[in-house]
Amino acid sequence: MAASSKPKKVTPLMQQYNTIKIKHPDALLLFRVGDFYETFGEDAVKASKILGIILTHRNNGGDKTELAGFPHHSLNTYLPKLVKAGQRVAICDQLEDPKLTKSIVKRGVTELVTPGVALNDDILSAKNNNFLCAVHFGRNKFGVSFLDISTGEFLTSEGSAEQVDKLLQNFGPNEVLVSKNHKKEFIEVFGTQFHSFFLEDWIFQDDYAHESLTNHFKTKTLQGFGIDQLSHGIVASGAVLHYLSETQHKQLQHITKIHRIAEEQYVWMDRFTIRNLELYHSTNLNAITLLDIIDKTISPMGGRLLKRWLALPLKNLGQIQQRHQVVAHLSEEETLLEKTQHWIKQIGDLERLISKLATGKINPKEVIQLKNSLEAVVPIKQLALESPNGSLNLIGQQLDACESLRHKIKEVLHEEAPVNLLKGQTIATGYSEELDELRNLAFSSKDYLDKMLERETEQTGITSLKIASNNVFGYYIEVRNTHKDKVPESWIRKQTLVNAERYITEELKEYEAKILGAEERIYQLEQQLFEQLLVWMQEYIVPVQQNAQLIAQLDCLCGFSQLAKEHHYVQPQMNDSTALHIKDGRHPVIERQLPLGETYVTNDVILNREEQQIIMITGPNMSGKSAILRQTALIVLLAQMGSFVPASEANIGMVDKIFTRVGASDNISMGESTFMVEMNETASILNNLSERSLVLLDEIGRGTSTYDGISIAWAISEYLHEHPSRAKTLFATHYHELNEMTSTFGRIKNYNVSVKELKDNVLFLRKLIPGGSEHSFGIHVAKMAGMPQQVIQKANKILKKLEKSHSSEEMTDKLQGVQNEMQLSFFNLDDPLLEEIKDEILHLDIDTLTPVEALMKLNEIKRLLSKKKTASS
Repeated sequence: MAASSKPKKVTPLMQQYNTIKIKHPDALLLFRVGDFYETFGEDAVKASKILGIILTHRNNGGDKTELAGFPHHSLNTYLPKLVKAGQRVAICDQLEDPKLTKSIVKRGVTELVTPGVALNDDILSAKNNNFLCAVHFGRNKFGVSFLDISTGEFLTSEGSAEQVDKLLQNFGPNEVLVSKNHKKEFIEVFGTQFHSFFLEDWIFQDDYAHESLTNHFKTKTLQGFGIDQLSHGIVASGAVLHYLSETQHKQLQHITKIHRIAEEQYVWMDRFTIRNLELYHSTNLNAITLLDIIDKTISPMGGRLLKRWLALPLKNLGQIQQRHQVVAHLSEEETLLEKTQHWIKQIGDLERLISKLATGKINPKEVIQLKNSLEAVVPIKQLALESPNGSLNLIGQQLDACESLRHKIKEVLHEEAPVNLLKGQTIATGYSEELDELRNLAFSSKDYLDKMLERETEQTGITSLKIASNNVFGYYIEVRNTHKDKVPESWIRKQTLVNAERYITEELKEYEAKILGAEERIYQLEQQLFEQLLVWMQEYIVPVQQNAQLIAQLDCLCGFSQLAKEHHYVQPQMNDSTALHIKDGRHPVIERQLPLGETYVTNDVILNREEQQIIMITGPNMSGKSAILRQTALIVLLAQMGSFVPASEANIGMVDKIFTRVGASDNISMGESTFMVEMNETASILNNLSERSLVLLDEIGRGTSTYDGISIAWAISEYLHEHPSRAKTLFATHYHELNEMTSTFGRIKNYNVSVKELKDNVLFLRKLIPGGSEHSFGIHVAKMAGMPQQVIQKANKILKKLEKSHSSEEMTDKLQGVQNEMQLSFFNLDDPLLEEIKDEILHLDIDTLTPVEALMKLNEIKRLLSKKKTASS
């Protein structure tokens, strides 16, 4: 009979660790042991890889346990690395002084930091929000919510998968919460690029969410926030609040309201458009985005707001014109612009500072920073109030000077207050009588000790006496061995050194106790007075948040003026028409990257729904077709954000949707063919057109064979021309066959990007001129790219052969032959397959068929015919 195995012993420390770890299975647990944060087991393996720290082992009751740790004072260095790697980190601290307990020290999780819930400056990026998001899968639509705990912004919306997908692209959340039941669906619909965390399904319930929100805002209904009708959005918002309480974040007084993202107020751009235009991120390494070029903001709040304005351009003509007027006024009044920017520079991150106050994470130095920032608001308020511009004047009226708050901080805190209360000198001199007396006692010790030394030297006759202190014995008197015999009997020997002896006296002991008592009391009193100040400051959360938002707006508008001055942008004339007229337009990003001395080739674009609805741009690759398309979209976008634009003149009728498609897109993650992806994306444009849409199509149809591609591009262009919305369209293509469309369709106009042919080469002039282009110049481009000479020669030979074989007579003969062959085969209707194809064609409702459906149908018929051909051969 086998001996029964002994139960493995677990040390009390590991028992305590296991109990805490069970409560936080999904988090990496940083367990405080003395002066270190330790990680064990799988957590240690992860931590050592992410942080590059040594992984060791310990034997725990015969079990080998992995171990990795770092000093507790290095937390701010290591924590951001863990969170940025997508880890949820539970910080487990010692909740009592180890000296005061004989048993194991009490420990508990004091904070749970996750990618979407962070207040630590080293984790946060100044000009980016750190959004925690929740997505709720409703019956017929989705709910979505975004909350940045570091700024107090709380937003919600609901809609189709496409709308939510677009918002996820715009807001770029750092963490997304989803119900466990919808894990697979979430990945299928929204992809895997987000750090996601899956919660229990019961959290996503109407009643629970409604109760969470009304309890938090201390209201009976959600009507005042304008979200009471968004049942799915409310569920998502409730999940976000639930997660904050789960992660030990209970102090949330700075989350004072929730806003609806009113998508009907902003220009619609789907995620493909956002990606193609490279607004704020790019798939290309080291690429410069539009945001990089236009961001002239000075404050972190302004930087974050600019990104929001770029993601959500306005559709309200009045609001856009208001922004343009402020930018124009600031551009004319240079002194006003310089002074305003000078004071904005003095302002710290008001939003995040006041959020730290609310969450109890603010230190004395940051309170002083808050006071100094508010002092810089005063001259800005004055400048705005004196301005004749109505919008600036209104900002001046709304800014709060927060006088009593500034005065109170000045009165309570020392101007040079430290980060850490332990460092002392936090509270200003003169604020507390008791504190001043204690400080006198603690800091007058030098005088007292000097006098004692003088007295003892005189009494003992020892000239080399020294009074000092260390952490082991406290204060002591040091006597060199040569004077040992002169030491009075009342002195108590404490330590023997090689050349000296150290003693203590009754007087020295008493004095030490008094000083230590004073230092302890000073720390307690400073802490108490600082906490009282923080409680008093809570009342100012809302006014400071409002100041932060107004300064952010002003910063963005000053930034637009700066941009216009530096890069010669002009004020666009916005109107209610549907026409678009850009004179000498430039691509804002490309023009900044040109080699020194080279000027950007400007282009005019005129689009309207009456005469020139579709511009068909032909021209070889590399000639600048794509740049013209993109610059048109970016100019419209900049104008509707409130910025001036890179052109000599721009008259822009309000645009409500911008669609861009680039052929042969790389979005093949779902395993579909390039062509299929391109068709799906194009179908989504054709099904969502409006009178104010701007459509930019670049090389559509390139993902398939030449003749299929031409047919598709033709069908799409025809559909856009015949559609009642008559959406303004720029279509760049290298299929010059499409130039023939202009003879049939009155509102399609041909343009080409001009090219100058030299003897053996081609010069791209990048100028858009009326008329179609003759041929492709593909071989010239290959030559310019450095293709080997023999490849170029071979390509030229083949081209000549093809051009010969496509002479009109030969083509006519070939077509005639194909037609005859088809007629003969279709006479033989005994063939059941041909009968099936005939029925298929006869039963098609051509009037309701979209171009993409027509293509799919043709593809099907082609497949049936090829089956017949294979069978007969």
